[in-house]
Amino acid sequence: MSDIYILSIDTATEVCSVALSCNGKNILCKEQNGTNMHSQILLPYIDEVLQQSGIAKTQLSAIAVSEGPGSYTGLRIGVSTAKGLCYALQIPLIAVPTLMSIANGARQEYPQYVCFCPMIDARRMEVYCAMYDHNLQETVSADNVIVQENSFADILSKHVVVFCGNAVNKVQTVLQHPQAVFASVNCSAKYMTDIAFVYYNEQKFVDVAYFEPFYLKSFQSAVSKVKGLR
Repeated sequence: MSDIYILSIDTATEVCSVALSCNGKNILCKEQNGTNMHSQILLPYIDEVLQQSGIAKTQLSAIAVSEGPGSYTGLRIGVSTAKGLCYALQIPLIAVPTLMSIANGARQEYPQYVCFCPMIDARRMEVYCAMYDHNLQETVSADNVIVQENSFADILSKHVVVFCGNAVNKVQTVLQHPQAVFASVNCSAKYMTDIAFVYYNEQKFVDVAYFEPFYLKSFQSAVSKVKGLR
């Protein structure tokens, strides 16, 4: 059986991340944290990861992309890039839930716990979040939640919950509970690779032509404040 090389792309948040894996194991990951940079650095990162790994694009078996929720613009950049590569190389596209990949990172860091709540910042005290068990089975579906002092009280009364993602810092100031663990685990393509490999073996592919990111809620453009513009 030949090796399965998968290129994973995560642009769902402020982190732009690219990882190359072989049979579900990371070979190399390159990432940078910064806003409004994804469109400039994503393609160079892809080229650098492949060149440094000595793998040609034609050796890739599939492209995996973080499907959301997350930044509207970031998701569009990642998905359009992944689609273009799949079209050009005639290989399948794999969509990995962003919250699942964050939970996967927290699970690797805290294997002793069984309940993980990945969170993505959605401005103010709102977050996109879900709940996963230690097998990465979704126990609470993804939703947008306004975090308050008593949020997650029911599950925290029964389990230690590992909160993770880029919303952890602001949530930590509100959730004061002895069973709440706050992990510094953010979005990264390196957390997608073993999930993508499982999906590849299960042939869990998405349609390259019609796949759209999972935004969770509709995009709302800002109203211009420039005089004379509406």
